[in-house]
Amino acid sequence: MTADTPDSGTSRSRHPEFDTGAPHSARVWNYWLGGKDNYPVDQEVGEEFRQSFPGIVDLARDSRAFLARTVTYLAREVGIRQFLDIGTGLPTADNTHQIAQRAAPSSRIVYVDNDPLVLAHARALLVSTPEGATDYIDADLHDPVAILGKARDILDLSRPVALTLMQVIGHVSTYEEARSVVGTLMDALPSGSYLVFNDSVNTHAGNAEATRQYNASGAAPYFLRSPAEVAGFFEELELLEPGVVPLSQWRPAPDTVTDGEVIALGGVGRKA
Repeated sequence: MTADTPDSGTSRSRHPEFDTGAPHSARVWNYWLGGKDNYPVDQEVGEEFRQSFPGIVDLARDSRAFLARTVTYLAREVGIRQFLDIGTGLPTADNTHQIAQRAAPSSRIVYVDNDPLVLAHARALLVSTPEGATDYIDADLHDPVAILGKARDILDLSRPVALTLMQVIGHVSTYEEARSVVGTLMDALPSGSYLVFNDSVNTHAGNAEATRQYNASGAAPYFLRSPAEVAGFFEELELLEPGVVPLSQWRPAPDTVTDGEVIALGGVGRKA
């Protein structure tokens, strides 16, 4: 699926058959975004979550909008031409490569996930501009060294890269390991690289209770963290204004209306 290079083999590893009997976070997220790439078990769990916490649908949309604003800013204003998107999930409208290549057609994007349904859709739908490149690698968030090893086949890690982690690091059970994963990834990237990060926080009672029920459903559990812990992912970086803020408040359009509920926080940091 790379646009301008022969297949390196990075996106062609063998996968197990789709498990349609257990809910999967990428498919549940797809359900919340109104997509069709999900199964009854995903719809059931997603609907139970939505009934417990209706704001999850707005959160999913806010996360996509945050991705669009941050990637557009980095490609158009900063000049970043390489993006490493980990935990991309199922393709929807305005994926990272579409956003980046709309601003800069020569952008190169690598998606990382380890779900076979996501891989199948990625192969079919994530098509690059002729000037740039888009590829997908099968790797696990918990193994950043393997991610970097495969990403080097597509990206030039001697040049700045934007690492995007959108609503995914909560799948790492402990804060210490989560910090280690992000630190290992950023340590391998050169000066001038960026971390684009957002995640839900544990301060919203409705989301916390719905997440507890979700974790009991058989899906891979998700662990909410405090606002201070989310901010901690940027400790070694130069944090861009306006800082670590509710997603809709990160450089919104002038006419954007934001509510007072803090469900998730996000920010962008630069490696000096």
